Amino acid sequence: MSDAILGQVALGYSPFIDRNRAVTATRLTVFPLRPDATLDAAQLLEAVGSVWPADGARVSLNVASESLLSDLMKTELATNVMIEVPAFMAGDPVNVEPLLALHKHGNVMLLKGRPLKELPREVLPCFKYSIIDLADDRRATEGPHAPAGAARSIPHVQSGVGSVAEMEASFNRGAAAVLGWPIDDAVSSSMANGKKAGQTDLQVIVELINRVDKQEPIEKLEGTLKRDPSLAFKLMRYINSPAFGLSVEISSFRHAIMMLGYQRLKRWLALLLATASKDTNLKPVMFAAVRRGLLMEELVRSSGDDEMRNEMFICGVFSLLDRMFKQPFSELMRTIPVPQRVYQALVDGSGPYQPYFDLVKSVEGESLFDFKSAADNLMMSVGEINRAQLRALTSAADLD
Repeated sequence: MSDAILGQVALGYSPFIDRNRAVTATRLTVFPLRPDATLDAAQLLEAVGSVWPADGARVSLNVASESLLSDLMKTELATNVMIEVPAFMAGDPVNVEPLLALHKHGNVMLLKGRPLKELPREVLPCFKYSIIDLADDRRATEGPHAPAGAARSIPHVQSGVGSVAEMEASFNRGAAAVLGWPIDDAVSSSMANGKKAGQTDLQVIVELINRVDKQEPIEKLEGTLKRDPSLAFKLMRYINSPAFGLSVEISSFRHAIMMLGYQRLKRWLALLLATASKDTNLKPVMFAAVRRGLLMEELVRSSGDDEMRNEMFICGVFSLLDRMFKQPFSELMRTIPVPQRVYQALVDGSGPYQPYFDLVKSVEGESLFDFKSAADNLMMSVGEINRAQLRALTSAADLD
């Protein structure tokens, strides 16, 4: 039933990140491909429920269609579904009753944008948070000289944050969370603080990847892994997660190699490498890397080429390693063995995987124009891309 709407909209996603740098919810942005299209709210909710069931994690719907959003506001939603409501709609008397009903039902609502006029008195308590873009935040641009009108009546979430420094400044100004991917200066910020990005852990995993790439005896691989038992536990947890889809439980590293083989094991070592850092500021980077890998893999699932799928997964997962290791890819790839097509995408920004990488970044950036352009370059249908996104987000939820 939900398939029809997946061909009528472009989807994008981004995380809500709290003060502990933990991801507390996912924002799903929905752009209609045609402004005049009639979109089915029930179909959208069915698609959303396939990834975020009622007893699952929280999702915030950012819907760029007034008619579709109006229909959603009149629907009984699962309580883990949050709704972002533009200020002009929140101030419309026709929406008072639906907003009150959603609030009474227990749904979290977020006020998006600055109201041009005072909201109806009974509506304001319906909103748990306001979403304030960094570019429009008078407290950020005017500092202590911000006008009295910049006072907050409800807690706020800061959007438009593109760096760790901006994220930290937003929290210092009282933001309850930031919305987006603050990864641009994660490397320089971590270096400025004198922190190591879990370097010992990373070196052990890099050594393992090299040994697996050479298909060394199991005894040598086990000896390397025993240097850090916590990594062994994490690897076993990943392999036994629902996302991996094995019918039997893997009980040891030796068992993993026997069941998986060296090539399939390498992709999960890649995932382990991308999530091994203990630097708090790198949590959003790790979160992004996992989703990139899963989405790139899903984009080529229908190709029937297992080698390509595995390489795309590694390409996405490794795409932020330069931030974790604080080294350019041209240096990193001298020590970490990767296939040639992955090397081209990460080091040279070229090759057959680069267009897929561009598509992933358009999804993360929630940019309709870039989404359409990347889809056209790949000659992929919007529905195919959206289905890949939902499968990837489901697998990510299983890993989380």
